[in-house]
Amino acid sequence: MLPLHSFTEFIRQQGLFEAGDRILLAVSGGKDSVLMTRFFHAAGFQFGIAHCNFGLRGTESVRDEEFVRALASELEVPFYVTHFKTKSFASSKRISTQMAARELRYTWFEQIRQEENYAKIALAQHQDDAIETVLLNLVRGTGIAGLHGIQAKRDYLIRPLLYLNRETVDSLIRSNEINYVEDSSNSSTAYARNKIRLEVIPRLKEINPGLDYTFMQNIERFAETEILLQQAVSRATTGLIREESGTLKLSIAGVGALHPAKLLLGGVLKAYNFTETVVSDLLNSLSGQSGTSFYSDTHRITIDRDDLLLLPLDQVGIQPVSVHADDSVISLPGQKISIRQSEDIRFERNQQVAYTDAAKLIYPLIIRQWEEGDRFMPLGMRQFKKISDFFIDQKVPLPLKSQIPVLLNGNGEVIWIAGMRQDNRYKVTSSTKKVVIFEQKIK
Repeated sequence: MLPLHSFTEFIRQQGLFEAGDRILLAVSGGKDSVLMTRFFHAAGFQFGIAHCNFGLRGTESVRDEEFVRALASELEVPFYVTHFKTKSFASSKRISTQMAARELRYTWFEQIRQEENYAKIALAQHQDDAIETVLLNLVRGTGIAGLHGIQAKRDYLIRPLLYLNRETVDSLIRSNEINYVEDSSNSSTAYARNKIRLEVIPRLKEINPGLDYTFMQNIERFAETEILLQQAVSRATTGLIREESGTLKLSIAGVGALHPAKLLLGGVLKAYNFTETVVSDLLNSLSGQSGTSFYSDTHRITIDRDDLLLLPLDQVGIQPVSVHADDSVISLPGQKISIRQSEDIRFERNQQVAYTDAAKLIYPLIIRQWEEGDRFMPLGMRQFKKISDFFIDQKVPLPLKSQIPVLLNGNGEVIWIAGMRQDNRYKVTSSTKKVVIFEQKIK
């Protein structure tokens, strides 16, 4: 018989969900998720089962799906299944297969939760999973948040087995004769998590047989420490960020007065996805030249006299950049312009590439965003056209206009609207002796 009291008491103490809530269970078919399912059924909770087939283990994947389908049928609960092309997704995103599987499954779970009106998504992770996560984070590098590992409740995700360790899970499976399926990849040390599970943790338990209890105590302390850190960041940075005309500004003097600066500023900028390395570089450059910028995946910070200007990348324009005759590449937010010379005057039609007559270029050239009044002579035409009108004709969304590089000659004439159209005045002709080729490459 399953020990229901400890299960329901953990749910109550952690406030995981209310008695009448419908819960979506993520069930792989392995012992952990099947045990969680049996607990939910025995406790009389309302639930449905969701299963992901990642198509990574051939007939095993098919077997797992059929096992979970049969389990849902036996318990007479809703069953949801999806099939992912995991390796193709990983390749397109340039991420590992494990990361791809994680992104795919959590996105799908949330979609089902919303569409089918479930209150929470239950994951069958236990104490050993929490320990593995902490060790992985330590090895890869982490802040305080990474030291508390996985938590019993975060947003719509809950982990109702987090009070159990792997040994207890195995014991409950055996004593209650619960059937499950075994994932053969769990025994492979090719994955970092498995290597920690199979090789590292057993050695640590030789040093401390009570490792599970010790780690859970540490994880609790780390979680409380993170709360204190968040409060300290809030107190130390009150008034540091202000908004003016839609732009967030941080006083450079205020940032310089923070102590410890990296920890506190990192806490502020974490919400804007800046890494610790970028925060360090920013702090080392506070007295640097105005216009110096630092980037996260979503935002840019620029030094501007007495303030740091913080903007989302979709609102960031192209700052003027000089291009000299010996430059080979110009880096811009989210893209770069490569430059090369050739005596071969052949060219191909490609809006990402501009083939220009080298004799007509006056250095330094300038790359900037478009400005009101800019005009050019589109390739193949003899009349001028305002760039603003050209953008309207091309149906360029307003937020994207400031992100399109415009290449200007030293005399102020437009040479090329990168990725869109070259100016007819600078095209390659039969009299061209040397070509300068500009190519736009999106990062």
